[in-house]
Amino acid sequence: MIPVTAAAVYLGVDIGTSGCRAIAVDAAGRPLAVAERAYPVHTPATGWAEQDANEWIAGAVATIAEVCRSGAFDPARVQGVGVDGQSWACVPVAADGTVLARTPIWMDMRSQSICDELVASVPAAEIFAVSGNRLSPSYSTAKALWFERNLPDVHRRAHWFLQCNSVVVMALTGVASQDHSQGYGWHFIDVASGQLRPDLAGRMGIDAGRVPEPVEPSAVVGGITPAMALATGLPAGTPVVAGGLDAACGTLGAGVFRPGQTQEQGGQAGGMSIALAEPLADERLILSRHVVPGTWLLQGGTVAGSASLAWLVRVAGAAERSTAEESGRGLYEEVSALAATVAPGGDGLVFLPYLSGERSPIWDADARGAFVGLTLGTTRAHLYRAVMEGVAFALRHNLEVAASAGATVSELLAIGGATRSPVWMQIKADVSRTPVVVGANEYATPLGAAMLAAHGTGGGEFAELVERWVRRGDTYTPDGAAADRYDQLYRVFAQLYPALAASMHDLARLGRPATTDAE
Repeated sequence: MIPVTAAAVYLGVDIGTSGCRAIAVDAAGRPLAVAERAYPVHTPATGWAEQDANEWIAGAVATIAEVCRSGAFDPARVQGVGVDGQSWACVPVAADGTVLARTPIWMDMRSQSICDELVASVPAAEIFAVSGNRLSPSYSTAKALWFERNLPDVHRRAHWFLQCNSVVVMALTGVASQDHSQGYGWHFIDVASGQLRPDLAGRMGIDAGRVPEPVEPSAVVGGITPAMALATGLPAGTPVVAGGLDAACGTLGAGVFRPGQTQEQGGQAGGMSIALAEPLADERLILSRHVVPGTWLLQGGTVAGSASLAWLVRVAGAAERSTAEESGRGLYEEVSALAATVAPGGDGLVFLPYLSGERSPIWDADARGAFVGLTLGTTRAHLYRAVMEGVAFALRHNLEVAASAGATVSELLAIGGATRSPVWMQIKADVSRTPVVVGANEYATPLGAAMLAAHGTGGGEFAELVERWVRRGDTYTPDGAAADRYDQLYRVFAQLYPALAASMHDLARLGRPATTDAE
């Protein structure tokens, strides 16, 4: 490898829910080349959402190869590779890294009954005291038990249960790993110390030996294998770090690494991540270790953030899709322009964004989405605006819970596809009464993964990397009149879920096929 100089290049690979992105950046964090590949989410039954880790691996290999072939840099200049991945996977792999089955992903709710059984045998308070998180079917813990009960042959053959980023890292290096930031997927990893608790795992019925010993996300775990060198174009032996949680890498890529800073996530899922100097757990929220050592993240997660808007465009946005294609403008721009024609509050229309159940702070796998306040005068513009506002209300709900737990927020550093919509950014600022700052780099998440590679291979400390690599873009300041209007609508939003929860549960039950075992 060449010495770390201005000629150094770092790769960040983001294994998201809808696709994979790879980015190559120089020593100043400037993007040199970007590549993307899409892959599907499989939904074979109500409440199920799974992906094939082989498609993650293929996407990573293809995008790395594409950036290496771009001609923008000599692959021999690459100092390191970092991989981030979506949360709470549970990928069963053989000792040689062979993927044995599709994995339930973070939005999968099939193992709710397993969670109910676990807390009957291991007190929920004890699980929370260790992990800092409530037991939920979203997490990895119950998914491992689901494999044992439903796919016993897969469970028997599984040498490792890996996270999203670690299964890709193993494919690249041949080394199995588990990073600290993804450790919160397992309720037997101590969130304060980062250490495995085999005793607690055993009481849950899980062999902790199938989870690699946790390491720092920036730790080099191996090098590119000769086979992967041929497939990707990277030199054999190129260092690969453990990588980490996509939300944590996106948080770092947005410039959030010091306690008190907050990232707002506008991707397929939505939410926020507040950096903390010590673990501050609240059972209504999500607590993880940051990819920055000695820092934790208090998170709020909405299952369907931008996914809610994507759903509406898919079912009712033919005109916007057509106009976007004809004009050459992006779909976000077309939808935003339409939403901007409606005043704040959508003439009394409120949307609940619970299209795939909901995570924090209500933790209800059977919550369902709803428009409340529809009239004969409701247009597509009203629907688009209501969806944007509903996602913003869900963000505010999480922020209010975090405030009650003792975490304060002064500004939101926004990342994700939603940042392409100035209308949505202003709505979030108004609803939360908090300034929203958009990062100038739209690839914050893979940028954060590349930062891990840089830090792990001697390219700089995190403070230095953030100073060099992260650039702030537009700031959206709350508008007082709009914020007052949203205060009134938020009170209605907050009343709707408790009022509708029982009916949502009945509808969820009626919506399941009679022959489907939703476990």
